[in-house]
This record gives sequence, C-alpha cells and structure tokens, in this order.
Amino acid sequence: MLRNEKILLTGPTSQVAFPLARELARDNQVFGLARLSRAEDVDRLRSIGVTPLPVDLAKDPLDGVPTDFGYVLNFAVVKSGRFDYDLAANAEGAGRLLAHCRRAKAFLHVSSGGVYQYAGHEPLREDAPLGDNHRVMFPTYSISKIAAETVVRFAAKQWNVPAVIARFSVPYGDNGGWPLFHLLMMRAGGEIPLHVEQPNVYNPIHEDDYIAQVPKLLAAASVPAVTVNWGGAPASIEEWCGYLGEITGLEAKFRPTTEALGSIELDLRRMHELIGPANVSWRDGIRRMVAARFPDLLR
Repeated sequence: MLRNEKILLTGPTSQVAFPLARELARDNQVFGLARLSRAEDVDRLRSIGVTPLPVDLAKDPLDGVPTDFGYVLNFAVVKSGRFDYDLAANAEGAGRLLAHCRRAKAFLHVSSGGVYQYAGHEPLREDAPLGDNHRVMFPTYSISKIAAETVVRFAAKQWNVPAVIARFSVPYGDNGGWPLFHLLMMRAGGEIPLHVEQPNVYNPIHEDDYIAQVPKLLAAASVPAVTVNWGGAPASIEEWCGYLGEITGLEAKFRPTTEALGSIELDLRRMHELIGPANVSWRDGIRRMVAARFPDLLR
C-alpha cells in the first residue's frame, strides 16, 4: 500500500471508493474531490481523515485544488442521464483534472467493462470493439466512459503524465455492490431481471483485492496510457444469487428480459501479467458481505 504520499481521490463517498479512501488515509495525506452537496458526506470523509474538496468536475474551476499530488485516482462517475452534463463531468472533467495535476507521478483513471460492444459470452480483451453497452439502463454511461478514456489518453500524451486506464467489472464488498442489490431484491421478494442470453457472466472483484491492487496499477502507468481489464474470476448473476439463496434461505426469482444488461466477461490475461490476479473468491467475499450487512440473514 502507498505510504507518505499526497493523493487526490475523486468520487470518495461512493460505494467503491470510500473503502479505498479509508485505507489510503491511514498512511497518506488524502484529498477527496466530489460535489459533496450533503454535509453528512463531508463529515463522513473528515471522520476517516480525508480532506474534502467540494468540486463539480462538470463546471467548477480547479483553482482551489492543489497541484502537487503524487498520485491521482479518478474513481468519479456521473450518471444523470443528460449527455451534456455527463460528458462534461466524466470526459472533460477527467482531462481538466489530469492537466491541473500534471506534476503527478501517475494518474489512475477507472473506466468500465461497460465500454465494450456486447459480444455474447466471448471473454473481451482490451482490443475488443467498443459500443454503447449500457444504453438499455444508463443511456449516457458507456458513451461517457469511452469519451473519458479518449480524453485521458490525449491528456497523458499532451502533458507527459504516466496513466493507466482500468476497465472495472463488478466491485463489491462490505460497503455494498451489485450482489448486495440482488440480496435486497431477494429479501423483498422481487424479481431480478436477467438478459435473455443466459448465463449473465461478469468478473466480481472484492474491495480487499481492488484496494491492494491500486498501487500495482499506478506502478504500471505509462505514456502513452496503458489500458487493462480489472476484475476477479468470472461468475454469473445466476451463480451468485443461487449462492445467496444457499446461505440465507431466500429465493432468487429471475425475470428474463432484453431490457437488462448482457454478459460482460473480461479477458484478464493482461491484468494478471501486470498486477496479478484477485485473491478473494466470490463465494467468500459474498458471505463476508452478508455477514457485515445482514448477519441475521445468514443461516
């Protein structure tokens, strides 16, 4: 883990980045940049030793943001559904941030497996075709993520900043994630939508693993920027919901539909070469998640 560094982390109050912020703040000077419109979010960051920076990357000037960060970790994502705002926040914002912090030793831009064109059950390499994968649920998401990657690549070359673009799969852990959302649906007796082309396979990665791998990703940063898939061993929604049923006694009810996201299984060979594999098995991680959030549900 990083030590004695000055780090800028965007999106620090999110389900994904908050556990990372908490861990980094133990041994580093961490600044958390987000809109921070709620006082409780500011207080929550301060409680773990993170300095809040209230900034809207879509429109606010960066005059009050320091320029001497050793590392910048861009975990922020905006999904308002408005293309003008989301492109400004996600793509232009990433470029403005990189230019502002161009003295950094490395810039980590967290992208998504949602940038790939749907390809059924074929594992997707980093050079696979890109497409508007998430439009059925999040109309601006995939296009904003693709645009942000392009801006980061340009800015890294323009200002000679080592950068790494990590295409995240399904992060989860004690702080939540997609499997927790499915558990809540099971507890409420609701139906879980599944793409009709089953199984629906992803690469869930536990917070312990992605926190441990952030320094390795930063070490892999380069000019031009390197792009790498980021996830754990493949597992389907059907599998992890079935396992949730085993350990809680709840029933998973599925509703096949074309109005759901299809499989996005990532080819992780480049990741394994650069930073190594994830270590927490999805079954162990999900059991830990349930124990942390709803211990009364465990059998």
